[in-house]
Amino acid sequence: MSTPRTTPPFPPSRVPRYRFGDTLEQQERELAANPMLARMRRSRRELAADPHRPLYHFVSPESNLNDPNGLCYWHGNWHLFYQAYPPDHGNDRVHWGHAVSSDLIHWRDLPYAIHPGPERNCFSGSTLVEEERVLAAYYGTDLGIVVASAGDPLLLNWEKLAAPAIPNQPGQVASGVGAESAAARYRVHDPCIWRAGGTYYALSNGRDPWRPMNFVFRSDDLQHWKYLHPFVEGHGHRLDGDDGACPYFWPIGSGDLRRHILLYFSHMSGGQYLLGDYDRAAAKFHATAHGKFNFGAFRPAGVHAPSATPDGAGGIVTIFNMNPGLPTRGWNQIMSLPRRLTLVGENELAMEPAGDIASLRGTHTRITDRTIPANEETLLDGIEGTAIELALEIDTGGAPLVELNVLRAPDRQEFTRIAFYRERGYQRPSRAGAGADSLISIDSSRSSILPDALSRAPETAPVYLAPEEPLKLRVFVDRSVVEVFVNGRQCVALRVYPGRADSTGVSLRAQGRDIRLVTLDRWQMDTIYR
Repeated sequence: MSTPRTTPPFPPSRVPRYRFGDTLEQQERELAANPMLARMRRSRRELAADPHRPLYHFVSPESNLNDPNGLCYWHGNWHLFYQAYPPDHGNDRVHWGHAVSSDLIHWRDLPYAIHPGPERNCFSGSTLVEEERVLAAYYGTDLGIVVASAGDPLLLNWEKLAAPAIPNQPGQVASGVGAESAAARYRVHDPCIWRAGGTYYALSNGRDPWRPMNFVFRSDDLQHWKYLHPFVEGHGHRLDGDDGACPYFWPIGSGDLRRHILLYFSHMSGGQYLLGDYDRAAAKFHATAHGKFNFGAFRPAGVHAPSATPDGAGGIVTIFNMNPGLPTRGWNQIMSLPRRLTLVGENELAMEPAGDIASLRGTHTRITDRTIPANEETLLDGIEGTAIELALEIDTGGAPLVELNVLRAPDRQEFTRIAFYRERGYQRPSRAGAGADSLISIDSSRSSILPDALSRAPETAPVYLAPEEPLKLRVFVDRSVVEVFVNGRQCVALRVYPGRADSTGVSLRAQGRDIRLVTLDRWQMDTIYR
């Protein structure tokens, strides 16, 4: 019996690889008969019966998934890559899974894109779209940063240009240009890559010893890289112990309002971002503002790591994997809906769902101009479902608290509580005299009666509404996930696992004062895999 290899080079993946033609017509013919896609379709059919498997959030076709990687736009399609665990290796070796979409909503499975070997696993990384090709830079575990490229119509044929491009040398003394002292050290991990002129830059998180170390490297040829220095300055917003995994660094904004954004994931405190200015000459990022994408522990059932790319119109499209809160057979994590981030102030983001969500909408029900009396729950007849979109506008009328319950059982044994607290957050100096932040919260403490469903504290985020501004919610319920967008400025999301088939209801409640439901639209949502 052979002993598994524990150091590079590792043996090639056992997952079948295919070489596809150079034209879109050839590739489509070959995909139609591809045995891996037939296997994935069978797996999707077998897993579809799970009542907690989402209908319109992306889930891997087979086995488990983890971080999204390398989201990009190429030849008229959005490409989503993700850490995939093919069953050929007993969920032991990570590949880059691959899906493609024309609208950011309906995802089509493609064969595994990047296979491990000589690295053990293909961990997280980013892509860079060039004129003739797309580059992928990712962390090949036990080896270092690997660079690969593809230039075919559907990004099916990947070749590794440098494996590794930047070797994994834990604790290596940084001796490159701009090293701040002989004690400066780096360790490569998740990278992102960009180009300025003819020069490539790679930003790498360092996870050892789990503190905020983002290191920037430079190369003229993608083969030879020189370490420069730590990348981020002025980032006192972060907590002691935060690292910067899964970094994505992009320009954001248009016209006179242009900045840069660095999205990342901390293994201590979750997904977040920095806004600031990029000094191209010094290759440094001067951060001036900080925000978060999750507002509590990312496990269980919370938002995890981002992948992000420019949308070509000054915005950033980002998508996150979300952690499970209940054991499921044959699959685990899911992807959030894509979000579009835009710059609405020097240090302020807007946040809305991205993609053609309207294409999923089916049966529609509307309520208009209805008073919700104070201090009693109002069940909304005819507004129900486990895969729905809700759009509400509410005149809060001075009520300090508005509750929206979804996935509600008739006897309230199960429900997921969405709570809006008017002006109960921080009073920010930049808004002196304009009111305090409000708070939006998702509470899953009574979402499930199942014994294995894991409990967690509510997810609670700040959001600013002007004093007379109505509350506008877009709520996406998809079997085991609830995502809530608030006035185009904030989003909170959790995984929830109702155990009763009749946990489908929706209700409203106001504390202290009546509120007016100006409009409520409810749509039944279709599957993205039909």
